[in-house]
Amino acid sequence: MLMLVSAISLIAAAQQKATNDSDIALIKNIIQIAYVEGLQNEGDTVKINSGFHPGFEMLMTTKEGELKKYSLTLWKEKIKENLASGQLPRKKEDRVSIKFVFVDVTANAAVAKFEFYVGKKLTFIDYQCLYKFQNGWKIVSKIFSKV
Repeated sequence: MLMLVSAISLIAAAQQKATNDSDIALIKNIIQIAYVEGLQNEGDTVKINSGFHPGFEMLMTTKEGELKKYSLTLWKEKIKENLASGQLPRKKEDRVSIKFVFVDVTANAAVAKFEFYVGKKLTFIDYQCLYKFQNGWKIVSKIFSKV
């Protein structure tokens, strides 16, 4: 009987790990397509909308130590300006790339930490929070630190 319980526990743990591994791969792909390619490098709103929740907010601190919110709507307006001025799409030497440090998933919530590079220069450390909705994982918030 003890062996049966142990076997069931091992199977359940293996299934959970497979689910987490699958979710981690999906999350990394969403961040790469929606955030890196769509928002940072190309200004492609189709890619952005595919991975960001409409209620997304980036939180940042000001020099005065206050908390400031930056909505996805404002970010998209800035992207339109950057496309019109030629700042987007980014040139090859200024393209953004990322290196994941970790992705942690618990049920329908996740956080991803990654290094943010402009060209070859490490510029920021990002933390993005995601929720899993009926239509998949969506980026809902971001904080960051300048390196």
